[in-house]
Amino acid sequence: MADDVKNAAENSYNGNFIHDFIDEDIAKGGQFEGMTVHTRFPPEPNGYLHIGHAKALCINFGTAEKYGGLCNLRMDDTNPTKEDVEYVDAIKEDIHWLGYDWGDRFFYASEYFTQMYEYACELIEKGLAYVCEMTADEVRENRGDLTTPAKSPYRDRPKEESLDLFRRMKDGEFEDGRMTLRAKIDLASGNFNMRDPVIYRINHTQHHRTGDEWCIYPMYDFAHPIEDALEGVTHSLCSLEFEAHRPLYDWVINNTSVPCKPRQIEFARLGISNTVMSKRRLRTLVEQGYVDGWDDPRMPTLCGLRRRGYTPYSIRDFISRVGVAKVNSTIEYSLLEHCLREDLNKRAQRTMAVLNPIKLIITNYPQGKSEEFEVENNPNRPEDGTRTVTFSRECYIEAEDFMEEPIKKYQRLYPGNEVRLKSAYIVKCTGCEKDGDGNITQVYATYDPETRGGNTPDGRKIRGTIHWVDANNCKNAEVRLYENLFTTPDPETGDSDFLELLNPNSLKILKNCKVEKGLGDNSNVNAYQFMRLGYFCIDNKASSDEELVFNRSVSLKDGFKKG
Repeated sequence: MADDVKNAAENSYNGNFIHDFIDEDIAKGGQFEGMTVHTRFPPEPNGYLHIGHAKALCINFGTAEKYGGLCNLRMDDTNPTKEDVEYVDAIKEDIHWLGYDWGDRFFYASEYFTQMYEYACELIEKGLAYVCEMTADEVRENRGDLTTPAKSPYRDRPKEESLDLFRRMKDGEFEDGRMTLRAKIDLASGNFNMRDPVIYRINHTQHHRTGDEWCIYPMYDFAHPIEDALEGVTHSLCSLEFEAHRPLYDWVINNTSVPCKPRQIEFARLGISNTVMSKRRLRTLVEQGYVDGWDDPRMPTLCGLRRRGYTPYSIRDFISRVGVAKVNSTIEYSLLEHCLREDLNKRAQRTMAVLNPIKLIITNYPQGKSEEFEVENNPNRPEDGTRTVTFSRECYIEAEDFMEEPIKKYQRLYPGNEVRLKSAYIVKCTGCEKDGDGNITQVYATYDPETRGGNTPDGRKIRGTIHWVDANNCKNAEVRLYENLFTTPDPETGDSDFLELLNPNSLKILKNCKVEKGLGDNSNVNAYQFMRLGYFCIDNKASSDEELVFNRSVSLKDGFKKG
């Protein structure tokens, strides 16, 4: 399985525009000729990784794998107001779950705070940075437009004065917002990111790693290129929204004495229909109780997808199929489901479960008798062997598998009709019993003892086959059925509040379901195909010794439009 996971994204790793650039860079006469390809994955530890991050993760780690290079894991902890150790641990777990490892190359941006401060001082001494006392509102008011340059009355402040003020900022003499350090680039630039951007701000907030050591913190656009350079990164692969920031990335690299000059390359972000990717919106769903935590199986987080039953292979296969492009697009959620369905079809153990049980009594089957059937665990994997299923006089079947007055073309149980009980016997319905309200409580049938295993020695045709569980040898279970979290394909656009677009039917909980007795006994198995119902996994977080809880990972029906 590990090899399957590693090879899942082989197609996308073997050819895309990023790799074309890298091939040029490492070729004879290229920018990084003879050097080891070195990438990095730099998540901000202010939330859990989601499926969108998985694309960046696979591209960075996968590119390093393709070229026999290195990939660092770096926590971008430059913003102390939003970060938490909980997220750091979760990020590590998710990356390992997807099958990647960073070896001994695990870093924090905060490890470089001293060097960043020194590089900022270097820019001031070169006349390329200055301390500005404009408020945030004043900066916005004086930002200018495409025909009007920005303004700053502090731009020509003597470097000695800026150095003194910057050191006093570091020493904590000024309150938050009182001053910033700005790069001195071009107030008339058509790229507003180059109009003397802020590269340091005051923030008297305790940092989760450095405590109160610092009260000034670098902005991401200043910190990121320095971190890459200090770690020896050759190719800084990031999503498309940073394309307009690349001139600033290069400016920092070219105007400070960093030890190397990484190249930034941008790729399109991953968008998926019927969900949200914004950390702010995901945090709202969690904190306001619309979902059961970051790992709610309806969430697009990697921990949520894992809890729902998604496999590392299916996610890496999905990322591979999406490919690496330069134009943002939204992918149908059904493609992600398709990838999972294809993987689980190969791996999942076949089993029988009844979600809406009604009792079937086989009146001519001997009282007290029980027999066993050997059935395949997975016809696609003979090496998975067989398991034993018991059969007795009383079984549970799906309520929808019986109709007292059948509709046209109904092939399941109704009075006088025969069906095959999967892998057991052919039975003929003889009637049913109802309660005082007219609800069916039990169904009756007789069995043909000559049809053990579902065979028909006389060659008669049996059109319907239904699943069942032995009423005298089964477990009670809770089953949770999931649909898309949002009712619209794109809940992050338009005039509506995204919370108004939540799907009220995104979770349906079924109690008193019946499953085979042995389910959950083998800790190595947690992917099941409930015959005729879908693919399910055990929810270890919600299950107890008294009752198993199953999450439906994906239905059997494939909604992805191929071709």
